[in-house]
Amino acid sequence: MEDPITPSNASVQARLRSFVAVGDSFTEGLPDTHPDGRPRGWADLVAERLAAFEPTFRYANLAVRGRLMGQIGNVQAPAAAAMGPDLVAFAGGINDVARPNCDLDAVCEELVQCAAVLTASCRHVVTFQPMDYTRRMPSLQRFAPKVTKLMQAVERARVEHGVVVVDLSVERVFDDPRLWASDRVHLSYEGHRRVAEGVLEALGYEPLFDWRAELPPAKRPNRIVKKWSDIVWLVKYFAPWIKRRLTGTSSGDGVLPKRPNLLPLLEQTVTDVTDAVNNAVNSAGLAAAGLGGSLNNGGLGGALGDQAA
Repeated sequence: MEDPITPSNASVQARLRSFVAVGDSFTEGLPDTHPDGRPRGWADLVAERLAAFEPTFRYANLAVRGRLMGQIGNVQAPAAAAMGPDLVAFAGGINDVARPNCDLDAVCEELVQCAAVLTASCRHVVTFQPMDYTRRMPSLQRFAPKVTKLMQAVERARVEHGVVVVDLSVERVFDDPRLWASDRVHLSYEGHRRVAEGVLEALGYEPLFDWRAELPPAKRPNRIVKKWSDIVWLVKYFAPWIKRRLTGTSSGDGVLPKRPNLLPLLEQTVTDVTDAVNNAVNSAGLAAAGLGGSLNNGGLGGALGDQAA
């Protein structure tokens, strides 16, 4: 039987033995989760596919929700480069675009510089052209000129530094709301699954399914259901996003990378579970001592509950 993950062209000359992902909530994997509740997403799915054919495969994910391009380029990228992995994937800039006073020229330069730092130390570097949000959410059309400029920076990174670009902007399947979570900003599991397949294909691996294929037709919700859905979205997701913009806070405040170390996939998972158990025990002890409220109300727990970018 043909190895389904064997490279089908010259993009990847040898099996990849290590992978580091950097970026924001897109790369962290929100809101898709593992069965135990940890964030999963496309990068974890890519790692799982690669690890299935490489016993010593190692994986780190330094992405944190809400991060801006400067934070990705100045903090995450150097850390990833220092690990010297075979493969790095990075994505960023959309959070910057959504902020009204961002210096877009600086953001674009930071993106290109991020590519330079990573390609200097890593054999393969992957990035993305962002998805077209305007088909699903026409109100975002006002951001189109900024996104176009960001896309030009991605093209510069490809030309100047040889990064592999997964162009999601032209794939109309991402217009389907079923590929998106209830916040309408982050991908659902199906969306992450398709991005993972697109990354592997861009690297030269034989895809296991047609990730560009449209989903079967679905019944359109009636007007009342649609209106109620819009109201819920405004209250649950849009209003908190506006509040963060007004207060200068981020959904990533207090959140740490989910896989900070380049470790074998299973070993990292065991470490994550052990840490989670220890944190739960420590929190229980603090609560018993009357100190738990300050942590639960304003610290890491609050940040983890805030999933919008």
